[in-house]
Amino acid sequence: MTKSLPRVLIAGTCSGSGKTTAVCALLTLLKRRGIGVTACKCGPDYIDPMFHESVLGIPSANLDPFFCDGNLLRYLLAASGDELSVIEGVMGYYDGTGADGMDNSTFTVAQKTDTPVILVVNAKGASTSLLAVIEGFLHFQTDSRICGVLFNNITAMTYANLKKQMEARFGDTVKAVGYIPKLPDDCILGSRHLGLITASEIGDLQAKLDKIADLCSDTMDVDVILEIADTAKPLTYEKAELPAFAPIRLAVAKDAAFCFYYKDTLRLFEKIGAELTYFSPLANEPIPEYADGLLLGGGYPELYADMLEQNEMTRESIRHAIENGLPTIAECGGFQYLGHTLDGRKMCGVLPHDSTKTGKLVRFGYVTLTAKNDGLFGDAGATLRAHEFHYYDSTDNGNAFTAVKANGRSWECVQYTDMLYAGYPHLFLPANLQAAEIFYRKCLAYKEKKV
Repeated sequence: MTKSLPRVLIAGTCSGSGKTTAVCALLTLLKRRGIGVTACKCGPDYIDPMFHESVLGIPSANLDPFFCDGNLLRYLLAASGDELSVIEGVMGYYDGTGADGMDNSTFTVAQKTDTPVILVVNAKGASTSLLAVIEGFLHFQTDSRICGVLFNNITAMTYANLKKQMEARFGDTVKAVGYIPKLPDDCILGSRHLGLITASEIGDLQAKLDKIADLCSDTMDVDVILEIADTAKPLTYEKAELPAFAPIRLAVAKDAAFCFYYKDTLRLFEKIGAELTYFSPLANEPIPEYADGLLLGGGYPELYADMLEQNEMTRESIRHAIENGLPTIAECGGFQYLGHTLDGRKMCGVLPHDSTKTGKLVRFGYVTLTAKNDGLFGDAGATLRAHEFHYYDSTDNGNAFTAVKANGRSWECVQYTDMLYAGYPHLFLPANLQAAEIFYRKCLAYKEKKV
């Protein structure tokens, strides 16, 4: 299949360069023009897509080349919208994995989706030296796909000078597409140990995003950015053939404590027949009685441990449901919630482990999981691609899977039965269709058993 989709990828020279601020400002300005824009995020990020959704009112997608081959990346991108797509990069443009450090990078996504790139350059504390940075990024790879540069933390006078120097040095090879001025403190998007503070935690987020867009409305050259987006070639891809199952109801824990879900995983379950029903452990809501399966995503349960301990109705309903065979996927924070305690507070008590903060990043990065025994996703030997990113650890992480990183480091993980997957690794199920289908069939069997 072939689809024309104007698009642009907003990359950065490094983490903290201002990509999310730039993307949110651009999305807001495009929306104000009445353009039907959608957003995507490179890599295994949950938080930045929440900001995209806050601006657009529709879910963002993840484009992760570790989970997805080129065809699936192009398919997910094509499915993200019809008029215009803005993709936010991850880390620095060339930062990735593998021997050369570039596998699974933002650059990989640009390559595999043939998307033009705008590089965000933080100009704080520099001026002409920034031209050397730009030149380095342009020529580090033969086909960098960098078509534009957006400066951050810069004054109008310095930008005008840099733009003139860019034109003299680079000609039409790369264009200056504007700048983000130095923002006041009330426009700064805060951060914590897993990245930015989540969108739902910022009470005045919409006002803040509008103010950022107002400040950028005269400094960001949206017309040139649209011209760059229009140069994108049509996407070519083969559409995945999905099964059509009888309907089930999936209960999904969703609130400020449990908010890390890949939107395309949720969409996948809906496409093959599931009705998603959301409930909030923070509101002490029990699992819906009619649920045929349960998703307990990651998030920040540690920030709400006192409340989660107090909400016995939810804890008891989850414990009772799982003990009675409800098929359940519990990732990272959801895994911690199923344990005995979290920072000394009582949790669901389904699993025999306690979770505490380590003060450092634990087992970070992409892994390939291999099942050592049969379970929720199929037979022993089944492989799943996953990702870990957490500062907490537990006294019993399970040993049903062997996790292996690209550098050869390995460890055992996941508590796993015929009806339960519970562990720190996050899964992207559109790239693990067989596992998703087996899980769905077990939800169907559970539903039939209830009747």
